[in-house]
Amino acid sequence: MRTNLLGLNRPALTQWLEEQGQKPFRARQLMQWMHQRGESDFSRMTDLAKPFRSLLEAQAEVEVPRLLSEQCSADGTRKWLLALAPGNAIETVFIPEEDRGTLCVSTQIGCALACSFCATGRQGFNRNLTTAEIIAQVWWANQALGHDPQGERIISNVVLMGMGEPLLNYDAVVQALDILLDDFGYGLSRRRVTLSTSGVLPALERLRERAPVALAVSLHAPNDSLRNALVPLNQKYPLQALMAACLRYLEYAPRDFITFEYVLLDGVNDQAVHAQELIELVRTVPCKINLIPFNPFPDSGYRRSSSQTIQAFRQRLQQAGLVTTLRKTRGDDIDAACGQLAGQVVDRSRRHLRMAGAP
Repeated sequence: MRTNLLGLNRPALTQWLEEQGQKPFRARQLMQWMHQRGESDFSRMTDLAKPFRSLLEAQAEVEVPRLLSEQCSADGTRKWLLALAPGNAIETVFIPEEDRGTLCVSTQIGCALACSFCATGRQGFNRNLTTAEIIAQVWWANQALGHDPQGERIISNVVLMGMGEPLLNYDAVVQALDILLDDFGYGLSRRRVTLSTSGVLPALERLRERAPVALAVSLHAPNDSLRNALVPLNQKYPLQALMAACLRYLEYAPRDFITFEYVLLDGVNDQAVHAQELIELVRTVPCKINLIPFNPFPDSGYRRSSSQTIQAFRQRLQQAGLVTTLRKTRGDDIDAACGQLAGQVVDRSRRHLRMAGAP
């Protein structure tokens, strides 16, 4: 079975090459060909000796997913559905803005956390992605967007905010981070790579020393009782433990603040009392609050908060001195907005049956 080199960080690629009797510097060459030039055909890696290329063709591959569909939003957002073995699919989203191009990457097929307001969570969990499958999304998007290795970077930011909880796929994710940050890989700064987590605290503690990048925490509720219902993981890692872990993470983080993501649900977590509880909760954590209008999906059981309610909530936070942004809803006409990614994952959660009272 041939090795997919796309998923090997530089130390792993160096080790693999040494096992093939090759010099360590070959790892840098290969990474540049694969990640910076987007080449998957060893025969076209022209500065490599022919015997080495022959070895690569016999022992290795650069395997990338097959495109199932592409959708383009009226606002320029693009969503790709990519085929993975065996019979699975993931969704990857590119969001263009005036000053940046952000790629939203998936780390799992489905999600095991079953957050009640998230379409992906409603679909249930299939499996973790490999490092190669995570990196292949960046590789594939670069090709689809017409990336010129000598030109301006199209993908300036990568956010691990697609399908899945990244910290439940820790080993594959940190190796993918290595490749994204490597000067011979994608060469992104730690400030331009953001990992979003619901708060898997043991893995978060490991991440802060192993590969600290910008951190976004899916908060969505200001007290344990409500968060237990919205984000079931909170029952294992409650809010005070999460806040303490965030403070520890800041000791290593490339930014001096944590982003707290907060989806506003009509009548559920968007009232004045919730705003005040949120102010008290994060008072000791340097942070930015990113308010997110709920993106509806069929049978969610939730509604988007009104514009007036959203603005009132935001004003209360700002008056308390919290930096508060309102996320633009991008790509919702192609189901590419926050919480809408579901792909073609079989619904394993049985949540819809539990909600209907079935056994």
